[in-house]
Amino acid sequence: MTIVPLVTTSVLTAWAINHEKLLRDLPIEWWVGVTFILTLASASALTPPTFLALVYGYFLGWTSLPMLFGLNVGAIAIIYISANFLHAASVRGYLIQIYPQVGSLLRRFYKNELRLIFFAKLSPVLPFAITNLFFAMAGARFKQVLTGGTLGMIPRTMLAVWAGKEAQDIRYLLEHPNEGLATKIVLIVLIIISTVGIGYFFKDKSMVES
Repeated sequence: MTIVPLVTTSVLTAWAINHEKLLRDLPIEWWVGVTFILTLASASALTPPTFLALVYGYFLGWTSLPMLFGLNVGAIAIIYISANFLHAASVRGYLIQIYPQVGSLLRRFYKNELRLIFFAKLSPVLPFAITNLFFAMAGARFKQVLTGGTLGMIPRTMLAVWAGKEAQDIRYLLEHPNEGLATKIVLIVLIIISTVGIGYFFKDKSMVES
């Protein structure tokens, strides 16, 4: 789920560069249909939504935001529902039996679901499908996963769309997605905020209280 997106992204990058005119001439109805397919692909860990936001931003600009938000929400829902087929409850119970400390960690997680999910989804470096699957397998409530995931992905998506919209050449954009001082600063800020937020969850509260 980490390596496959890298491969598919490389393939899609080469295809998009060689078919820029075709993509630019696509009517909006086609983009909606493609978004539905890419929602399934993102849920299957084939295409990272942030990469797609760059492409959508380049060709459609800010008008692509509703489609990208729908893609993210749809992929989160599909992953969460799919986790039921992996017998998430049985897996959790098995892990708790082998590693009792997992139970304590999960209890803390349930008390801070929304906050931890938000900070995890805010990070541009954490894999989309893996984090969503992890939260579903951990037993997070669907409402919390959907709300936290949506709020966390909004800044990343808007940043990627803005970078794509401002790019003058698709080849340079896809080969240098983080080009530009402003983009790099925002990415660093998002990573720092996400890291601090997640780190606070794992901080040993007993040490702080003592």
